[in-house]
Amino acid sequence: MNSVVAGITYRALLGRRRIVLLLLLPVALLGLALLLRLMGSDDQRSAMLLMQNFAIGTMLPLLGLIAGTGVIAPEIDDGTIIHLMSKPISRPVIAQTKFLVAASLLAVFAAVPTYVAAWLLVGNEDAIAPGFAVGALVAGIAYAAVFLLLGVVTRHAVTIGVVYALVWEGLVGGFVPGARKFSVQQWAQSIADQISTSPFLKADVTLGFAVPALVIVTVLAVLWAGQRLRVLSLTGDE
Repeated sequence: MNSVVAGITYRALLGRRRIVLLLLLPVALLGLALLLRLMGSDDQRSAMLLMQNFAIGTMLPLLGLIAGTGVIAPEIDDGTIIHLMSKPISRPVIAQTKFLVAASLLAVFAAVPTYVAAWLLVGNEDAIAPGFAVGALVAGIAYAAVFLLLGVVTRHAVTIGVVYALVWEGLVGGFVPGARKFSVQQWAQSIADQISTSPFLKADVTLGFAVPALVIVTVLAVLWAGQRLRVLSLTGDE
């Protein structure tokens, strides 16, 4: 990890309008949790629905898209990445650093609010809160890698990312049983199910598949992003 690259990336993301986008979804999650509690729906079933459908199913992939593409795609689009790549810094190191920045932002803006929202509803009952928090953390790391790669390989990263998050993860992964094995959201729920003992949570993908899949996808995406940066022309052409 290069501290200079990390500092530049943090400032770029946290000092622009993206910070508002990063905050909106967690605030909405916490607001929904508070609303459910005030309405007397602070039970495990309600918590599970909120965690699966909003925290993991909506908030996490969208935050992954914002953070993962945001750490590098804008720099490629406006050409400022050229200045960074002209420095004596290994391009794979640049990719790895930007991945770590995106992953750390997802830990703060996705995993922590997920824990707090579940805790507001059911406390630490049946380990629902820590289960989904860890699931969100691990899946967020995978999303950071996948969307970082998209930001490097295409100038249409946001469009492709939205289609992936909403169509594949939301529709196909949610309703086609065979496709669930290849859904990051389902892998997150497998992690949560392993930690939580709630009878309302039953993962569709085994832990034995989910964990290796998360590791492989994350490592390959970061390595591929680094290799793509190696061949990225200093003229700014892909």
